[in-house]
Amino acid sequence: MYLKQFRTGGDRNFGYLVADEENRLAFVVDPSYSPAAIAGEARERDFDIRYVFSTHGHHDHVNGNAAMSRMTGRSPLLYGLVCPETGIRVEDGALFPLGKLAIHVLHTPGHTPDSICLHAGDAVFTGDTLFVGKVGGTDLGQQAREEYRSLHEKLLALPGETRVFPGHDYGSAPESTIAHERESNPFLLRPDPEAFIDLKRNWAAYKQAHGIR
Repeated sequence: MYLKQFRTGGDRNFGYLVADEENRLAFVVDPSYSPAAIAGEARERDFDIRYVFSTHGHHDHVNGNAAMSRMTGRSPLLYGLVCPETGIRVEDGALFPLGKLAIHVLHTPGHTPDSICLHAGDAVFTGDTLFVGKVGGTDLGQQAREEYRSLHEKLLALPGETRVFPGHDYGSAPESTIAHERESNPFLLRPDPEAFIDLKRNWAAYKQAHGIR
């Protein structure tokens, strides 16, 4: 599986190009501010982009979708939309075929109601749900509780060796693994939603005490 991470601009946004190299079929995640760079990489490698996914509907993740659609002819896919080529709806558990790969959609509400993560091969693209050593922003009520469930019931259920590729370079590294996050991410170490929310509430003090930037 080919995978390239792009620093697309904005607030340290990441975008991704992923492909089944044998069949030359590809998909894009969050092209945001650099759709031309991602489409250009696909052309150079003779990849046929079949899908363009956005992990959620915030402007910094969807602002390049119209340009990417013009360059590829593919309709950008967000949670709840139906892919016009396959008829598959973007919803929890959906599988999008891509040569010898399959893209597994995980609905992970919390940061936004429409947040999704995309699991393909040995990688998961976590948008603004999970960062390296951090998690996505929420309120301190229902959104935080939903995010806690999404993290524990969806992402931590993946194999430990699964590589984690977030939507922003907000953490201590541009990528991680599920096992590393499970063992080291302070938010994932909280034993229950109340402790999770308490860490969110006191995150500034926690960062200062532990030297986290």
